[in-house]
Amino acid sequence: MAEFQRTIVGGISVSRMIIGTNWFLGYSHTSAAKDRFITSYQTSKNIADILEVYLKNGVDTLMGMTQPILNDAIQIAQERTGRKIITIYTPGFNVLPGGPAESEPEAVFDRCQKLGATFCFPHTSTTDILIDRMHNVIRDYDRYARMIRDRGMIPGLSTHMPEAVTIADQSGADVEAYVQIYNAIGFLMALEVDWEMRIIRNAKKPVMTIKSMAAGRLLPAVGLAFSWNTIRDQDMVTVGTTTPDEAREVIELSFDYLERRMPENELQWTRSKNLLGPRKKTR
Repeated sequence: MAEFQRTIVGGISVSRMIIGTNWFLGYSHTSAAKDRFITSYQTSKNIADILEVYLKNGVDTLMGMTQPILNDAIQIAQERTGRKIITIYTPGFNVLPGGPAESEPEAVFDRCQKLGATFCFPHTSTTDILIDRMHNVIRDYDRYARMIRDRGMIPGLSTHMPEAVTIADQSGADVEAYVQIYNAIGFLMALEVDWEMRIIRNAKKPVMTIKSMAAGRLLPAVGLAFSWNTIRDQDMVTVGTTTPDEAREVIELSFDYLERRMPENELQWTRSKNLLGPRKKTR
């Protein structure tokens, strides 16, 4: 199998497909019931099985939170494949005095460092409350970026607000990449899709797009076709999957789109499609 395309972020080679973790950790953006299904189904072994598929296809970059089930799965997958996973941790932390001691920025960044994070991007829940649109600044961000650098990690911004990109670019903030929601139907996006497309195209640093399939609202073939065909060569697509078969499917589809081929992936079958021809399996 060919290695997946790569790009450079902060001097580090990363795969252009990034492994998403919402479908490992129970953040479905669908319902509380679906969240409970995910957490009841996933184990460290199940997650490791999925990670192994990604790693064997050269997708070695992962974005998410530091949780024991995920940390254990990463170790299992690395031992099975002999390949290291490059981690982009997106932690939240206290931005005002008086919060829990374990959520102080120093403590949070220390945990990310201890787990071997390559990148540390403050999560949107932290980033977006720091954005001051009146004064065109991201408050205190430079202090947090220094703390991240001091621990040997690379800083960036995970944000749902497109203003974060333009403000950081204009102010020269210490950012090596941006995380932005981007999908064909505008799910969870703050602006119209064409506006976000332009912001990503004009960003001074690479952009890691998330929610490419709108949390299951878009078919993989549709969501991935849109994402890969409307971002730059230096940008990335984050993809979450629940099973090894889903991981294989999104990888195969992405190879096809990146090489300008029409996919020949196996389609789902229902009885209503019987008149369209015999059921065909591609693998």
